[in-house]
Order: sequence, then structure tokens, then C-alpha cells
Amino acid sequence: MVRRALPERTCVGCRSRVSTKELLRVVAVGDGAGHSLRPDPARRLPGRGAHVHPDPACFAQAVRRRAFGRALRVTGVPDHGELAKHIDAPATTSGQPDRTRVASKVGRPT
Repeated sequence: MVRRALPERTCVGCRSRVSTKELLRVVAVGDGAGHSLRPDPARRLPGRGAHVHPDPACFAQAVRRRAFGRALRVTGVPDHGELAKHIDAPATTSGQPDRTRVASKVGRPT
């Protein structure tokens, strides 16, 4: 059996290299006032992407260091409000349903 290497990326928050499956891709979308950061859990949005752990600590560190602007090559400070909501949300960032919620519904009689 041949094992294929998984792609790795560097988290812009903690600067650790891990598999892309563990990271959330982020893109900058230009609007009239500047750029805003959008989560891309499906990894389908066009443009340059940055990767961050879906962890509030890594996100806060990336914002504090202004890492998103450098990684995405945008001038100014991008708006990170929508990304903050996505990372602080209790739902998974992979786009898949939360397994604990699905498991709790399976054994419940209706």
C-alpha cells in the first residue's frame, strides 16, 4: 500500500506546520471600504489564502501580529469581524455536521 503525503500549511497564528485538514482557509474579499476576511471551509473561494487553526487563541495571535495582511498581501488592516464570528461559533469549521449533534439524534425515539 502506497501512502501519500498530506499537504501541509503553516498557521499564521501559532506558526506551526500541520496538515491542511486541521486548518481553516481564509481569503480576503475586497469591498468598497477595503478588505474583509472570509472563512473558506470548503477551500473553493478564489484568490490567495491564508491558513489558521479554528481556535480563538491562534486567531487572536494572528490578529495581534497582523499576520493576515502579510499572508494575503493586502494593504491596510482587513476587517476580521465575520471570521471572528465563524471561529467563535460552536459549530465545526469543516462544513460537515457536528458529530455529537448527529449522534444524539440517532438514538432518540421520535
